[in-house]
Amino acid sequence: MSATGRPSAERRTPPAASRRIASFGLLCGPVFLILVSLGIWQINRLAWKEAILASIAHAERAPPVPLPATPSPFEKVFVTGTPDPATISLFGDDVRATKTGDTVIGGELLVVLRRAGAAPILVDLGWMPYADFGKVTLPPSLAVSGFAQAPERPNYFTPKDDPADHQFYLLAPSRIGPALGVPDLAAFVLVAMGEPPARGWPEPAANLPRPPNDHLQYALTWFGLAGVLLAQFLYWCFKVYRP
Repeated sequence: MSATGRPSAERRTPPAASRRIASFGLLCGPVFLILVSLGIWQINRLAWKEAILASIAHAERAPPVPLPATPSPFEKVFVTGTPDPATISLFGDDVRATKTGDTVIGGELLVVLRRAGAAPILVDLGWMPYADFGKVTLPPSLAVSGFAQAPERPNYFTPKDDPADHQFYLLAPSRIGPALGVPDLAAFVLVAMGEPPARGWPEPAANLPRPPNDHLQYALTWFGLAGVLLAQFLYWCFKVYRP
């Protein structure tokens, strides 16, 4: 025993140190491999997600296709039908800034679009101020270009709808349709895209929806953790062999 209380170099024999390192390596090795595997998996996911985003960007630049029976949320489609004025409603409540800098409360303008020989569709024409809701007028025929959105699911924080005032807080055709007297709505919502009209509303969506792409960050996180573990292991090995 040295004066500092540490085992001397003579007593810390190489075989004993090797056994300690081997035991610790058996513990750290599988964790290291798991972390590296997770990083590689995220790199593969990154390539997959970038391919999806590229196809969405291509669909966004291309002209819309006729609305299929089961549309994808990542393709631009168009449909023509007759808007039902009795179903004009608002969805949600959102505060936005106007061009003059004022803040205005509004929501998404909804209407049921009826089609010959096909199920009616709930269409989200875009955001508009609450104050102008009573001034909405729609043409006898309406052509809408946009994308299909899956119905939302309620949670504990979803406000209660007010069907009497045509105010809804959950964008779900199965819930809005019966409240508007249209129980046979299509299972999706058609969200309009394009430029707003001269009056500024309703303001449609500007882009197709895009899934988040955080895979590179996740990959760097897993590889970073693997690197930290390797550095700690090498440092521990140095301490074991140090006299």
